Amino acid sequence: MHIAIVGAGLAGLICAQRLQEQGHSVIVYERNNHVGGRMGTRQTELGGFDHGTQYFTASSERFKKEVARWRKAGWVLPWQGKLVRLENGSAKPAGRSNANQRLVAVPGMAALGEQLAHGIEVRTEQNVHRIERYGEQWLLAVQSDTVAIDASAGPFDAVIAAVPADLAQPLLQPVAALADQVGQEHLAPCWALILGFQQSLDLDYDGAWLQGSRLRWIARDTSKPMRRPGEHWIGHASPEWSEEHLHDDPERVKEKLLKAFHEATGSPVQPVYADVHCWRYAQATSTLPGDCLWDGQARVGVCGDWFSAGLDGSGRVENAYLSGTALAEMIG
Repeated sequence: MHIAIVGAGLAGLICAQRLQEQGHSVIVYERNNHVGGRMGTRQTELGGFDHGTQYFTASSERFKKEVARWRKAGWVLPWQGKLVRLENGSAKPAGRSNANQRLVAVPGMAALGEQLAHGIEVRTEQNVHRIERYGEQWLLAVQSDTVAIDASAGPFDAVIAAVPADLAQPLLQPVAALADQVGQEHLAPCWALILGFQQSLDLDYDGAWLQGSRLRWIARDTSKPMRRPGEHWIGHASPEWSEEHLHDDPERVKEKLLKAFHEATGSPVQPVYADVHCWRYAQATSTLPGDCLWDGQARVGVCGDWFSAGLDGSGRVENAYLSGTALAEMIG
């Protein structure tokens, strides 16, 4: 079959890989100018900052095997950073298990998506905002910054939405049953704080979960393997705070989150680089049961990290991998 996949995040790329291995012809459409979704790395004059996904773990046997392959290829390495919980200014051990070894892509989180995209036809900066029936096939309505009117792509034998539920639901309107199921899900935003310092903050940890702060998480990005030397920190605001301040001016958000960072760390050192980024669809507020959805009659499906995929929780790299793989196998 000739298949269109909307979304070049991890679920979409994995699904595309598997479908091509099964003999299908695949084109992936991505509205951003890069692949990998939230596995992003912001490039600056100071080097890269992993401002999205911080690390990932593997619990299922299937994903462990895939991660072993990635490690053998040199795409990912363990992160041995010291992680703590900060409560009322005091650091407490975060706890750790060998079964949940924390891994990162190298030399930045974005590199994994770039590796997985090799051999796949990915069309970036192509915003698919509607699908339309064309006899027994499908056409895509595609917006592009370089063209004033929508372009029509296709026809395709099947369409897969590998995007957050909030974006998938309107795309799936021609297949009401799928749209209704996906419409039950909502992904909360996350404001990310990106900081670069000229001098060390002299903190005895590399990452911390915070209590009683606007920030939920902070991490010394340069403590990860194969990163450029320096004092680089990332902060992630809580879903509740991010939702409340979703439409705030970025400069105001930066000011508030920087203050929270100083309060949490107790460090007075000012950054030489500071910025924020809003991940509009960062974390599912609930999980959709199962691995994916597929309507065999309409030949329309959906996958993403907001499916439970047999795991406890959602939003993980593992969820995305299992969901994209399951959908490809269901299509056959």
